[in-house]
Amino acid sequence: MMNREAVIELLKQQNVSHEVIDHPAAYTIADMESFELPGIEQIAKNLFIRDDKKRNYYLLTIQKDKSVNLKQLRTLLESRPLTFASEEDLLQLLGLTKGAVSPFGILNDKECMVKFVLDADLQKGEAVGVHPNDNTATVWLAPEDLLSIVTAHGNEISVITL
Repeated sequence: MMNREAVIELLKQQNVSHEVIDHPAAYTIADMESFELPGIEQIAKNLFIRDDKKRNYYLLTIQKDKSVNLKQLRTLLESRPLTFASEEDLLQLLGLTKGAVSPFGILNDKECMVKFVLDADLQKGEAVGVHPNDNTATVWLAPEDLLSIVTAHGNEISVITL
């Protein structure tokens, strides 16, 4: 299971330039903003969603200030109707708990069932801030490095404009 320490070790092993900032547990974007972290504008919001038949799961990583219209997203992803996945599904598929949802959770998806969906606007910045599978820290890394790590794991990836 890829926990915080394993994620940071992986970044070091792959020579990925990154910065880790520790902070109190954050369960929402409002929590993150209250910590007044540097680069807060590039913090990502992560949502775990599924289709109505529980056949397709998506980990959506978007800019923190965006909202998601699930009907519009359904069209973009060419999927069945979408809803938020349960905490049980989150734990079972990604080994994560509410508040710690992160693209690095994909590394716990042994069967590569979860599709990773990245907001194209996050690629415009030099770095993106995501939890290292633990909501008491934020890891800053280049968006292309994040995509490379997920790609190497084997999960399907989509980059979309919301």
